[in-house]
Amino acid sequence: MPNIQTEQVLVIPTALFHDLGYFQGFCSEIDRYVGPLFESDAVSYRPRFQMEEDPNYKQLIPYVIFRHASNDGTVRLFQYTRGGGQGEARLHALRSVGVGGHISITDAASNNGHAVYTEGMRRELNEEVSIDTSFTDTCVGLINDDQTPVGRVHLGVVHIYDVEHPAVCPAEEDLLDAGFQPVTRILSELNQFETWSQIAMRALFE
Repeated sequence: MPNIQTEQVLVIPTALFHDLGYFQGFCSEIDRYVGPLFESDAVSYRPRFQMEEDPNYKQLIPYVIFRHASNDGTVRLFQYTRGGGQGEARLHALRSVGVGGHISITDAASNNGHAVYTEGMRRELNEEVSIDTSFTDTCVGLINDDQTPVGRVHLGVVHIYDVEHPAVCPAEEDLLDAGFQPVTRILSELNQFETWSQIAMRALFE
């Protein structure tokens, strides 16, 4: 994981997001945002330590939810608790159903915004989890939360990975107490989860 003091991360001007259509919470209008954001000439790479405190920019974050449906119809999601070594200190000790992270300038082997994003998402997943099963990937929406300091400087792109088997395990030690749990249990314990997880769970599973 790059040092936050030197890492250059992909950002878009907050004004561009507002021009496309401001929302608070979850939005399922993928086509309205994803293409225009990724292909915009306004996309840039800037020092992460500065962007964490600058609400004039939004850092684009892939947020992957692993879902497994068993033969009896029970739907379970991969969840974990963020340890102290996770990059965003403001989220430490909170539970999460989302895996992912920043798109870095090191991912920019292509000039195509979608290719850079896909490469960054793949790299982040490989760093954080081991996926030993086949899956299908569906982009289902975006998360914006201007009601928290973390949310004001990030914009989440939510993916659901439907896995054939619940064979997803932590690849780094700071994903604590990880494993698949029923959606009903996660919903009943939602106050223990980070804000983005709460937003995604209520929009997609409640």
